[in-house]
Amino acid sequence: AVHLVENGGGSVQPGGSLTLSCVESGDYNSRTLAWFRQAPGKEREGVAAIYTDVLSPWYADAVKDRFTVSVDNARHILYLQMNNLQTEDTAMYYCAAARWAVPWRRATEYNDWGQGTQVTVSS
Repeated sequence: AVHLVENGGGSVQPGGSLTLSCVESGDYNSRTLAWFRQAPGKEREGVAAIYTDVLSPWYADAVKDRFTVSVDNARHILYLQMNNLQTEDTAMYYCAAARWAVPWRRATEYNDWGQGTQVTVSS
């Protein structure tokens, strides 16, 4: 099992930036690492993901060109750099881990989840 702890959430104005981090501990085999978010009253949605063996990222259309996902395999930290944040980005953000490569948008594919970190974008 993998233990995940997110950090870096907060409140920003529209157009601002935040960087989320997710520290892993436990099983470091090949895995898909992802960021999901969930706004009040909405379903959890995939934001971005990366497969540790290939490092080619995937993004939801809503965040493409604004968010960047990366992983430091040596330090076991997953990052999400978020630029030009908009009010619709307000949500609880979760990191998740799955063994091997999985359909990254499907939340049920992930075995391990962090506790979440809140991102609020408002003027």
